[in-house]
Amino acid sequence: MLGQISAIGLCGILSVLAAVPAIAVAAPEAANLPDPLQAGWKGQHVCELLKDNTQMRVLRCTFPPGWGHERHFHAPHWGYILQGSTMRITTASGTVVRELKAGDSWWSDGIDWHEGVNIGTTTGVYLIVEPKHLAG
Repeated sequence: MLGQISAIGLCGILSVLAAVPAIAVAAPEAANLPDPLQAGWKGQHVCELLKDNTQMRVLRCTFPPGWGHERHFHAPHWGYILQGSTMRITTASGTVVRELKAGDSWWSDGIDWHEGVNIGTTTGVYLIVEPKHLAG
């Protein structure tokens, strides 16, 4: 799966992201919620830890059809879609359905909470990269 992004150099991307200034300010509600690695679906983990060091944490999250991710918060992070899917995502603002396509990416300044379920017919796989410090 990671071979799909080797042309743009995952190591290069991660190096750049490690230098991105990020300050995680969690809302009070987030203190009572799991982070994406701790959160799962019906007692099963959906994210696995790929890398964890002083600069970043990298997760790979996999959502087969009908599987989701219970309510959790996110620190600031960059995400990359390895395999697309159709997700129903609920936040404090409401519920949306998103068609997520392989190769898409995003930056998030953090999320107080959200939850989602794969309502499509394909397994979704995403990378989540969380920078841990400010650039010096």
